[in-house]
Amino acid sequence: MRIDKIDVFHVAMPLIAPWKTSFSQETAIDSVLVRIQSGDLVGWGEAAPYAAPEFCAEWASGLFYLICDIFKPLLEGQDIEDAETLQRMLSRFKGNQFAKAAIDTAFWDLLAKSRNMPLWQMIGGKSATVKVGADIPVQDSMEKLLSDVQKSVDAGFSRIKMKFRPDSGAGMVRSVREAFPEAVLHIDCNSGFSRDDLPLFRELDTLDLAMIEQPLSSDDLLDHAWLQAQLETPICLDESITSLHRARQAIDCGAARWINIKHGRVGGLTNALAIYALCIGRDVPCWIGGMLESCVGQGVSMALATLPSLAYAADIFPEGRLYAKDMAEPPIHLSGPGEAKAPDRPGHGFAPNPERLAACLIKVSERP
Repeated sequence: MRIDKIDVFHVAMPLIAPWKTSFSQETAIDSVLVRIQSGDLVGWGEAAPYAAPEFCAEWASGLFYLICDIFKPLLEGQDIEDAETLQRMLSRFKGNQFAKAAIDTAFWDLLAKSRNMPLWQMIGGKSATVKVGADIPVQDSMEKLLSDVQKSVDAGFSRIKMKFRPDSGAGMVRSVREAFPEAVLHIDCNSGFSRDDLPLFRELDTLDLAMIEQPLSSDDLLDHAWLQAQLETPICLDESITSLHRARQAIDCGAARWINIKHGRVGGLTNALAIYALCIGRDVPCWIGGMLESCVGQGVSMALATLPSLAYAADIFPEGRLYAKDMAEPPIHLSGPGEAKAPDRPGHGFAPNPERLAACLIKVSERP
């Protein structure tokens, strides 16, 4: 398939409410969208590593310029047979997984459209219906947190993830557990802690959590293996899993009893599928995470979440959860309690609305 043209867009999407984690408080999500054209077909991809290098070493402006200056001239005019070939072409460049993911996911969208297939079917999804979890950022009061958990339970979400930071305290989690003794709960630490916090994690270990997600530094598998040996609660790795190689190392050294798969963080759908296959082959439970993307990025997550044997509800954000009006369309709606359906249209099924894209645009490589 010939790559005729690549366009790159850096946007900032205003959130309905601040998103507070262990590393930042965001009022808008910076994201980079890639549009790949081949003949009459167009594929869209997205990667949203935030405006500053806090979640990881990448950031949206860096993605934009790398794709414009390096990836775009390398790929335009090339005939690329499949996604594996694309990944080989990008492999000479170290790291920069989110930048590669924006290109990779746009290519997959284009490839599925060229075959007139929904992406989820093309990658082997078992059903269009996917389980969706509830995600709650750090709240300023226990009353607000308990209210949000209650709304999530009432809406039928099968699991609830709470962002957790050093000033949250085990008492916060204990209060939620006491109020909701049957709920499936886990906390997401976003690398906000160290080995010195072992007493805190031992206290959390008594609260019947499904998992503790990414408690320690993203670049330290050995410390995660050490912490896991001290706890009964499974550790799930997120930021640490940047490639198939890292996923294999994490499993081998005992650092991860669960793995969160994010296509943006691992370099695209191609690598996400390889990590999924590794987890299934090694009998390590895995699930599909997200990065607060528009529907373009979430469309790829939805396709991944249709794969068989996933062990946990995905990070999918239905209309009205993050943005007053998503930049992309059509909107994602819950199709049932804690469920959504991947589109049956060719590709991942989503594209930016031109007016909304223009409204949140920061810079563009070349207007289409």
